[in-house]
Amino acid sequence: MSRLQLLALSCAVSVAAASIAAISDPLPPDLTYRPLPTQPLSKIKADDEAQKPKVMQRQRDLLNQRYDLSNRPIHDVNMSGGRKKVQAGVRVKLPDGVTWNALAEMAPEEIRDKNLLPDGFKPLPHVKQATGGQVFPQRQINEIAKQEGRDLKRFDVDFDLPDHLMPEFPPPIFLTTRPELGDVSRGELLTIKNFYEYMNGIITPVQMEGLRLLLTPFPQEEFNQTEDRKVAQQSMGVACLDCHSNFNTNGAFHLTPDVRPQASRFRLDSTSLRGMFNQQIHGSKRSLRSIEDFTEFEQRTAYFNGDHVSATRKGVNLPDRPNQVAMMAQMQNIIDFPPAPKLAPLGKLDPSKATDQELKGEEIFMGKGQCGTCHVPQTSFLDNNMHDLKLERFYNVGGTANDFVALPDGPIKTFTLRGIKDTPPYLHDGRLMTLADTVEYFNLVLGVKLTQDEKDSLVAYMLTL
Repeated sequence: MSRLQLLALSCAVSVAAASIAAISDPLPPDLTYRPLPTQPLSKIKADDEAQKPKVMQRQRDLLNQRYDLSNRPIHDVNMSGGRKKVQAGVRVKLPDGVTWNALAEMAPEEIRDKNLLPDGFKPLPHVKQATGGQVFPQRQINEIAKQEGRDLKRFDVDFDLPDHLMPEFPPPIFLTTRPELGDVSRGELLTIKNFYEYMNGIITPVQMEGLRLLLTPFPQEEFNQTEDRKVAQQSMGVACLDCHSNFNTNGAFHLTPDVRPQASRFRLDSTSLRGMFNQQIHGSKRSLRSIEDFTEFEQRTAYFNGDHVSATRKGVNLPDRPNQVAMMAQMQNIIDFPPAPKLAPLGKLDPSKATDQELKGEEIFMGKGQCGTCHVPQTSFLDNNMHDLKLERFYNVGGTANDFVALPDGPIKTFTLRGIKDTPPYLHDGRLMTLADTVEYFNLVLGVKLTQDEKDSLVAYMLTL
């Protein structure tokens, strides 16, 4: 598809979205910068609230068409905090008359030409693509309102995935500097109201100041004082750990700041900050080379959709590199992975502790499945590189879903698999609900043709990580 065709398609999407997005929405999908609003907040809010039921129903229809969203846990497998079960089974729905084995035998071109790639494998749209912005799960909204009196609830959209498919909340916190303490969260969400009491005597002064900054709310595109915000009352903004709850993730999402036009910006799922000490590449697309760079750059990217003009108007926070950014990075760099008692020091399973199925899964992981090519056990199951899986081989680029124009993903960084059972949904946009979904996805994309027994063993292995 040519650049001209994509531009025409983007414009067509903006017209089609008119019945969903408010006419006063300040984000035309074919522009680089965000223009100022042309109507008062009261009018925008009334339009958004009137359209919200239709917006949410459209997203529910898309999700139900793509996935089995039922609550089917693995009964004997909990997330690391012990308060939530890991979900079982493949949730991506197949086209009628197709099996996973039959699909895996087809060439990418045949799958594309016959339109057989499951929709759940395709990029997942934002709940309101034309507007975008950060959307928080209800449990995070409730807890921040309770502790801080700060409102993270948008008047135009709600979170779109069910809670049982989300990470444990609040998740445990493990420190590289005090591993003997185990979970230091006390089973609570760390906030600006309780962080000092909970962490006093455990972390250093530098780390404590970094933690304070990570928990301090700053203006953000949808949560601020201006009339084009998406919360009812003037907002102090959001904090880094509003998305990365207890340094893990709560499943909050927004749109990548690194792509234009708006219709083609992909959904970006919040990642875990566990194990940052061993990661040398940050940002799904940007390839930032230090956590200091990432922390500094986020103030105009995730917070303001990559728009420095809008950031200046809304009140951008510019953290000082040596005295603030460095401290924030110091705190992030002591967050450890959850314990994995079946792993030996160099990342291999201990045969005396692992089951036969788990050991078989490790063998497949390092061999036939090709997982270990990128997810290297000795380096926290990542390779600090970016890879392009070229999913567009399997589907026609440029199709639309809820105003989202699906373009190739391009190179995406390798994410760690340590503690992977704690961080659903999966891939950079959260398009895969379970570990079983990820196995089917990579079985197809990499063409490794795993048997069902091998797939089950691979899932069992990943649950030990």
